[in-house]
Amino acid sequence: MGKKKKDEKKEKGKKKHHAPVGATDVSGAIIQAARSIRTVLSRNLLSSGLYAGQDGVMLALAEGEGMTAGALAARLGVKAPTMTRTIGRLEAQGFVERRPDNHDGRLTVVDLTKAGRETLGLITQACDLSERQALDGLSEKDVRTLLKLLRTIDGNLRGIEVQSGDKPVADEI
Repeated sequence: MGKKKKDEKKEKGKKKHHAPVGATDVSGAIIQAARSIRTVLSRNLLSSGLYAGQDGVMLALAEGEGMTAGALAARLGVKAPTMTRTIGRLEAQGFVERRPDNHDGRLTVVDLTKAGRETLGLITQACDLSERQALDGLSEKDVRTLLKLLRTIDGNLRGIEVQSGDKPVADEI
């Protein structure tokens, strides 16, 4: 057996010693992964005419009968002015429309247009492609563990308790 093969065999039997986790290693890794998936998602959304961030608005609107800008902002965790600008861009692109609320004429709701509804399939494809790329090489168990850990981290940071169903749940409403 050659020296190289003996060294490789020796290395396989050794326990790996990892460097201690630094103060910003976890947050840095999460931030970088978020930036990377956002970049990939933006690239995958180009064919639909959308940018990352706009997809979340459209997917939220697809779940119901219109929402106010404030409700969308709260749901997606962004500030109201950011949501107003995003809605304005989506409206200019023909994907959403604003209209008076059916129950309270003082409110304006945002809803998908026909073109917006037709774009939902492209959004789903772009998200699926981005997620498959991000999770390449991870087992189903790895993915479940990752989701549980990320939801716990998010819950810790937002001050909510994560229940056994792995979805953040507010302590009190």
